[in-house]
Amino acid sequence: MKRLINLVLILAIVAAVIASFAYLGLDLEELGSPTSLKQMGLYVGRFLSPDLSADYLTAILRGSMETLAMSALGTLLAAVLGLLLALPAAGRFGWFFQSAARLLLNALRAIPELVWAALMVLAAGLGPNAGTLALALHTTGVLGRLFAEALENTPPEPADAIRLQGGNPVLAFCYGTLPNLAPQLLAYCLYRWENNIRMASVLGFV
Repeated sequence: MKRLINLVLILAIVAAVIASFAYLGLDLEELGSPTSLKQMGLYVGRFLSPDLSADYLTAILRGSMETLAMSALGTLLAAVLGLLLALPAAGRFGWFFQSAARLLLNALRAIPELVWAALMVLAAGLGPNAGTLALALHTTGVLGRLFAEALENTPPEPADAIRLQGGNPVLAFCYGTLPNLAPQLLAYCLYRWENNIRMASVLGFV
């Protein structure tokens, strides 16, 4: 029975691939035509002989620094907002705030960065501000969800011990929960920063 299910699954995947080629009307023969090969050769030739003039290199350096700044600032804002939303999303303030926070995180995460960028251009105008806000909003949804899951899976014993000794909830979170979470949260932030560097270069048009 299991082999039959696997066979049906493989046939379904093959059928989906064939249907996709038929629907899109891809002409693979055109890819190997003399015209296409000539264009690819010209592109490779231009790629192997870059412009090394001082003005061009200065422009590239300025653009690279702007890309890194956009990604770093967007990730930092997202980390702060994501942590603030992760607390209610993890159920720390009751089911109502948990549902509302998760709904907000889902909405932020569901909208791609390019769509956020188009909306932020209307609000902040052209420039790095719009791209930074777009990265921050989308990444807030991603990091907030990851942070919330990390909070839910964190052992409560250290924080409970601090509260039993008379500590308030803020101290219990800062000294009992956050130290155990810090490496995981940092790993999530660095991973999203890596993604945002790539996306910031795509958002350069705003």
